[in-house]
Amino acid sequence: MSSDAPERFDPDAGIAADVETARIEQEMEQSYIDYAMSVIAGRALPDARDGLKPVHRRILYAMHELGVTARSSHRKSSSIVGETMGDYHPHGDSAIYDTLARMAQDFSMREPLVDGQGNFGSVDGDPPAAMRYTEARMSPIAEELLSDIDMDTVDFQPNYDDRLEEPSVLPAAFPNLLVNGSSGIAVGMSTNIPPHNLGEVIDATIHLIDNPDCTVEDLMEHVKGPDFPTGANIVGRNAIHKAYKTGRGRIRVRAEFEVEGGDRIVITELPFQANKARLVERIADNVNDGTIEGIRDLRDESDRDGIRVVVELKRGANAEVVQNQLLEHHLESTFGVINLALVDGQPQVLDLKETLAEYLEHRRTVVRRRSQYELDEKQDRAHILEGRLRALQSADDVVEVIRNSESRDDAKAALRGEHVVEADGEPLPAFDFSAAQADHIVAMQLGSLTTMEADEIKQEYEEVQARIERLEAILNDPNELDDVVRSELEAIKAEYDGDRRTSIIEDTGSVTHEDLIAEEDVVVVVTEDDYIKRMPLDRFSAQHRGGKGIIGTELKEDDRVSSVYVASTHDYLLYFTTHGKVYQLKTYQVPEMSRTARGKSAVNLLDLADGEEITAVVNCADMEADEEKYLTMATREGYLKRTSVENFQNIRSTGIIATKLGDGDALVDVEITDGSRDLILASREGMAIRFEESDVRAMGRSARGVRGIKLEGDDEVAALAAVDAGRHEWVLTVTERGYGKRTDIDQYRRQSRNGKGLIDIKTNDRNGDVCELETVAPDDHLFVMSGGGQILRTPVGDLSVVGRNTMGVTVMDVAPGDTVATVDVHSAADAGEAATAPGDNEAATAPGDSEANANAG
Repeated sequence: MSSDAPERFDPDAGIAADVETARIEQEMEQSYIDYAMSVIAGRALPDARDGLKPVHRRILYAMHELGVTARSSHRKSSSIVGETMGDYHPHGDSAIYDTLARMAQDFSMREPLVDGQGNFGSVDGDPPAAMRYTEARMSPIAEELLSDIDMDTVDFQPNYDDRLEEPSVLPAAFPNLLVNGSSGIAVGMSTNIPPHNLGEVIDATIHLIDNPDCTVEDLMEHVKGPDFPTGANIVGRNAIHKAYKTGRGRIRVRAEFEVEGGDRIVITELPFQANKARLVERIADNVNDGTIEGIRDLRDESDRDGIRVVVELKRGANAEVVQNQLLEHHLESTFGVINLALVDGQPQVLDLKETLAEYLEHRRTVVRRRSQYELDEKQDRAHILEGRLRALQSADDVVEVIRNSESRDDAKAALRGEHVVEADGEPLPAFDFSAAQADHIVAMQLGSLTTMEADEIKQEYEEVQARIERLEAILNDPNELDDVVRSELEAIKAEYDGDRRTSIIEDTGSVTHEDLIAEEDVVVVVTEDDYIKRMPLDRFSAQHRGGKGIIGTELKEDDRVSSVYVASTHDYLLYFTTHGKVYQLKTYQVPEMSRTARGKSAVNLLDLADGEEITAVVNCADMEADEEKYLTMATREGYLKRTSVENFQNIRSTGIIATKLGDGDALVDVEITDGSRDLILASREGMAIRFEESDVRAMGRSARGVRGIKLEGDDEVAALAAVDAGRHEWVLTVTERGYGKRTDIDQYRRQSRNGKGLIDIKTNDRNGDVCELETVAPDDHLFVMSGGGQILRTPVGDLSVVGRNTMGVTVMDVAPGDTVATVDVHSAADAGEAATAPGDNEAATAPGDSEANANAG
């Protein structure tokens, strides 16, 4: 074989011996896993303990190291970004600045961690100004995340080039993960944690301290739901509960808006992370392409005080329809909750209790380490003070030893007892101070030998000893440790807590009118020409009886008020007419208008026939019960009929027949009864008859009914009342001229129906005919309205209690030519007690009250 032949390759020799064989798919898999975990732990996911990603933590720590705190002046953002990038975060400056800017945005962070000066962006999606133009410093609450970081409270790790050290987590004096939330996309996973109210989260954390075995439901008594910095409304609680129970959920967030003047919709709060400019642009696009109808103008009137987007409606457009269209396409979004965070460096989906538990354990560790750090310092200080006190007790000998030492080192050695110092050939006293004590004694000044200095050292020693005892108690007793955690959380809440911004409204399963209309008590007014409107109840303060009231509606010529009643905006109401028909309508469908407005024609809401007028209104809320209920109806000619409410379950838009009427007769009044009550029929000429409801058998809708009262001459039925024995105490009667009275129910003895009844009240030239008779309780309020549009709210208690067949007292000071048209009774317990209006005391005694007890003779 030739000597020039190449050597044979030996796989076990040389460099080849260090080469390992691997399958490429395994190597790719492992490499990708390593990369993914690097992104997960190093960039995208927050730590469950302080709620921060590495970039947030590094920015705050860099500001801490630079001294850019809440008490310092603002520093150029470029300086902060450069320091962060150079020392801790070796990535692009734009990523660092974007993070810094977001921490300064009050529309992105529930509790901003950076106090910015300059343009840091807007809800319109405008980007922040260049970092060279803006300035920043830590916000006060951000300092709470770093408090006690120099007291060995957290672990530190080398920075990217091993020159410096950075904290692996911040001490975090409050649960920042829930308070400010977090969002991020890692490899194969993402997190999206909504912000919450600081006070609610702290209350829940304290509850967990006190009740370690509590459930998520218990914690939800404190944490009502997310609290977004932009406010708006969360629709429904089920999604919140699921998110807190499982760590995942989809929460519907709806903009806050209201109708102004009946012809414009004003949007004042947007869902979290919504782009206002883009929202306005998309609404305009949908109006132009016909997706949304009824809008004639759209403008953004927002300023520094808040958001205000005005949607002007076309003439005749239904505001509620436009609201639904806006909700369907633009004003409602979904926030997908993924409560994913790092626990011991591993991604984990946490429920509400687990999230708080992770923070709580971290905080206990911080307080424990801080206490140990302080304990070590205090023990060292106590040791020094003990030496100084001993030195003071033997001050002459100590001074003598130091004076006779050749050098400081000899003096320290002598104080440590390492050799003996002599004076005049005689050995001086020996000591056994420690090295640290000897160092401090030699460094003491002569002035510290004074009595005052000695007392100060004793006092300091006692204080240090007391602090040592407290720190040892904290370290040795878990309950004491928890007391410290609790008190510090309470201090944070007291300092930084704010009102909840996001409201929670009930989820009806779909967007309904109820979601758009605030649930409140309102006063509804109907006129003889069937104009109708509603007004908030709180516009009518209670006055003393005898007042003139205030304007309740404006009337067109020859029109008069026919009825007034109080209901909730979410109540279903049954409207009974003179033709014996009944219609159904939601209260909020009645247009809301001012007191001086005329109202809207009811024919636009109810399919009324010519000459058909609304005479009675029944609230379906009073029909929602398990027991059998009836609608009991009275006609002008004295007929009475009971019909089960089951016959009124499906009312068409064109109405249905409620009762059959004779020629010339008309439906006058309707009451809800339960089969066990007494009924009282009142006539216009002051007669009243009381009989048992069972005297009137239940009939179908098409029946006419039976006689309830025997009327004489031209007398007519004025009103029907039902007696609730467990609540009603008096019978209230009001006449056309504004007079009325309360009479004990017991004065109306039971009779058989179709009798003439008893005299209830005098009807003469002063009183006029009876307008209304009601059964009332002590907490009731009267709403008295005149035909001319004046309305008076007064407590029942202001009316005198007198017998039957009397004149009564002034209830309402009716103007000449005007008369009382209608009266409604509403419980003040339901409506909320209204304060007596200023100046109304003047109406407490009205003219003619001296006749209140005049008898029939």
